[in-house]
Amino acid sequence: MKLTILQEKLKEGLRVVTRASFKSLSLPILNNILLQTEKSFINLSATDLEIGIKWWSLAKIEKEGKIVIPTQTFSNFINSLPNKKVDLEINKLNLNIECENYKTQLKGYSADDFPIIPQITEGEVISVDSDFFCQGLNQVVGIASPSNTRPEISGIYLVFENNNIKMVATDSFRLGEKILPIEKVNLRQSYSLILPQKAAKEIVNIFGEKKEELKIYLTPNQILFETLMSEVASHPQVHLISRLIEGDYPNYQEIIPDKCKVQFTVNKEEFLNQIKTASIFSGKVNEIKLKVDPENQKVTISSQSPDLGEYTSFFSAKTEGKEIIVSFNYRFLLEGLLNIKSSQVVFELSGEEGPGVLRPVGDKTYLYIVMPIKAS
Repeated sequence: MKLTILQEKLKEGLRVVTRASFKSLSLPILNNILLQTEKSFINLSATDLEIGIKWWSLAKIEKEGKIVIPTQTFSNFINSLPNKKVDLEINKLNLNIECENYKTQLKGYSADDFPIIPQITEGEVISVDSDFFCQGLNQVVGIASPSNTRPEISGIYLVFENNNIKMVATDSFRLGEKILPIEKVNLRQSYSLILPQKAAKEIVNIFGEKKEELKIYLTPNQILFETLMSEVASHPQVHLISRLIEGDYPNYQEIIPDKCKVQFTVNKEEFLNQIKTASIFSGKVNEIKLKVDPENQKVTISSQSPDLGEYTSFFSAKTEGKEIIVSFNYRFLLEGLLNIKSSQVVFELSGEEGPGVLRPVGDKTYLYIVMPIKAS
């Protein structure tokens, strides 16, 4: 293999694929990336056996070939180079790298030892705006939590239908649901799947930075996300393929309350600031109390710590229903509010021990459910 490519372009590709490179003692080959040429393109690939990422770019190819090289060393060296032309050439199992007055030889491995990253050749395909999709996914991706006993809640539940994509995540203490309206895509059927949280985070990191077409290939066991090159519109730029989590996602709609005892509408920033201040005295269990007073149209927020003292404040809010006092983990409330984009929020409370529902005012596509701290 012998090729020439700009340092800036190669640096971009490494930034993408190194997200899948995995430090493994039992499988050291996963600490590497596969570098190969395909006609006029250079291709970088990495995998941790759960997700696989491939990146392509045009390059001046003089001789085709492929080699496996250590991820960290190669990435660190390329990042240190000036933005000039980089020459790469394979000499047996070594990769010679030259850029202006920089020159090194990097020891590599046979490409035959690198795991095969699956290809999806069948299944249905939908296209969405990458920025639109990733913004929605980002509103729920942090809610999921690893679970050995209930692996199905370790990922993001995705439902693809003809008029929307539904995204759901939970850790049993809180739940987020985001609905993305999409144009009719004539799917033969609706699809539901559980995407691992790591894959979801990398999708946001890789595809959320640009506004471009994102193609999603749906199959029973795997899912592929693809963007195309701007220079060669028919050729892929980035592939991210992920396995899916097996199992049935819980019927989460059962926990969404049909009605509430009381609700209040408040400025999101004011609510955030009140919670952050109360959290200083929230103690080891992160508990803060909300007292909703519809008669006086206000909400009192309080917390106490045996070591630090007590805190109480209140804010005005448009309030409907009956008076109630309920406790929450302040961290869960903060995370829910930070995922809401509107300036005003509605908080619906169904009881001292029932779930609370946060909703953005003027946006019916998102809801965040949080369980209270039950009185001991």
